[in-house]
Amino acid sequence: MTAPGLLIGAPRSGSGKTTVTLGIQRALRARGLGVRGVKCGPDYIDPAFHAAATGAPSCNLDSFAMPEALVAALAGEAATGSDIVVAEGSMGLFDGVRAAAGQTGASADIAARLGWPVVLVIDVSGQAQSAAAVALGMRSYDPRITVAGVILNKVASERHLRLVRAGMERIGMTVFGALPREAGLILPERHLGLVQAGETEDLHARLDRLGEAVAAHVDLDALLAAAAAAPPAARAPTGPPLPPPGRRVALARDAAFSFIYPHVEAGWCAAGTVLVPFSPLADEAPPEDCDACWLPGGYPELHAPQLAAARRFLSGLRRFAATRSVHGECGGYMVLGEALVDAEGAAHPMAGLLPVTTSFAKRKMSLGYRLVTTDAPSALGPAGAVLSGHEFHYATIAEAASDGALGTARDAEGSVLGPVGHVRGHVSGSFFHAIARLPG
Repeated sequence: MTAPGLLIGAPRSGSGKTTVTLGIQRALRARGLGVRGVKCGPDYIDPAFHAAATGAPSCNLDSFAMPEALVAALAGEAATGSDIVVAEGSMGLFDGVRAAAGQTGASADIAARLGWPVVLVIDVSGQAQSAAAVALGMRSYDPRITVAGVILNKVASERHLRLVRAGMERIGMTVFGALPREAGLILPERHLGLVQAGETEDLHARLDRLGEAVAAHVDLDALLAAAAAAPPAARAPTGPPLPPPGRRVALARDAAFSFIYPHVEAGWCAAGTVLVPFSPLADEAPPEDCDACWLPGGYPELHAPQLAAARRFLSGLRRFAATRSVHGECGGYMVLGEALVDAEGAAHPMAGLLPVTTSFAKRKMSLGYRLVTTDAPSALGPAGAVLSGHEFHYATIAEAASDGALGTARDAEGSVLGPVGHVRGHVSGSFFHAIARLPG
C-alpha cells in the first residue's frame, strides 16, 4: 500500500510549522491511523519529535544533499505500510540555495518531486486580510506545486478570525482550520533549536495537548481528502547513503550525542552493520567487541565537566582508537579534541586524539550545506570521496594544527571554503555532518 501525503509549509521560519505538524500527526494517530513523519532539509531534532508523535520512524528528505534515488527510496519506504505521510518543511517553503532547478534544498522541491500537496501554516498575528495576499503569492510563485489550503496560527479573537477568513475567501483559498494564540502550544527551545524530544519534560502529555488542539480547531477530514498519493517505494536498492564504518559500530548515544540521521543508521543496518550504543555521560567506554566507533553531534558543550570527568570513557576511547577507527561529527569532533571551552570560558580536557581545541565561549554560527572531498582515508571512505552534508554549530575553533585535514569543503554554490577537520591515525572528525556519499 502506498499512503497519500501532505507537506506542511510556511512563508517563513517561526510560523508554527513544527507544532502544527506534530499536532496533526498526533491527532491522526489518535484516530487510529498509521502516520509517518518526514522532515525536509537537514534537521536532527524534528524527526525525533515526529517519531514520538506518531509512534513510527521518521526520516529526512533533501533535494540538494541527497541523490534523487535516495529521496525516492526514503519517501517510498515512509509511504509503504502507513495510512498517511505528514511531512514538515524547513524555513520558508521556497527557501533554498542557488542550484539547479529542483535541487535547491527547498521544501517546495520535495513537494514537487513527490506530488504532495502543500498546506501553509500562516502566523496571522499582527495582520488580518493581508494574510491572504501572502497566501496568494505562495500559491502562485511555483507552478510545480499545489497549495491545498492554509491553517491559520496565533488567531487573537473571533473578530480577528472573521477578518482573516474574509481575505482567504476573496482569493478562493481553503482554510482548514485556525489555532488560537496559546503559549501552551509552544515547545521549549535552546541554541540549536528545540530541546531534544528525549529531554522534553512531559513530552507525550505535550503532544497529546497539541493533538487535541488540532483536532478541535482543524478539519482533519478535509486534510485527509486533500492528501495525494506518494510514489511507490524504489525497487532498486540504492545502497547505504554513507559507507558503514565497520561491521560492529560502537555508537555514542545519550543527551550529549544524539545527532545521527535516521537514514544513515537504517542504511548501515540494511548493509549488515550492527550498532552497539553506549553512553559517554554514563562513563561507558566503547565496547571492545566493536571494530569502529562513531561519536555523533549533540550538545557536549552542555555536559563538558561531566565528560571531562568520565575517565573510563576517555581512557577506553583512547585505547580503542589505538587499533580501530573512530570518527566524530561536530560535537563528537569537539570531544575528540584536546579541550572544550564552555560558555563561561572554562577549559575542560577532552580525549586529546585530534589536535584541536574548540570553544563555546567564542560563539559564531556556522550554517549551510557543505560538499567535502576527503584528503585522506577515514571512516567516511577513501581519499577522494565526495560527501554532501551540512554544518550547524555555534562553537568555534580556538586552536588547531594546520596539517592533516580530513578534507576540503565547498559551499552549495561550489566556492572553496578550505580545509575541514583532522585525521590522525585511526581517528577522524570535523564539524561536518555527512548526509550522503555522492557517486563518482
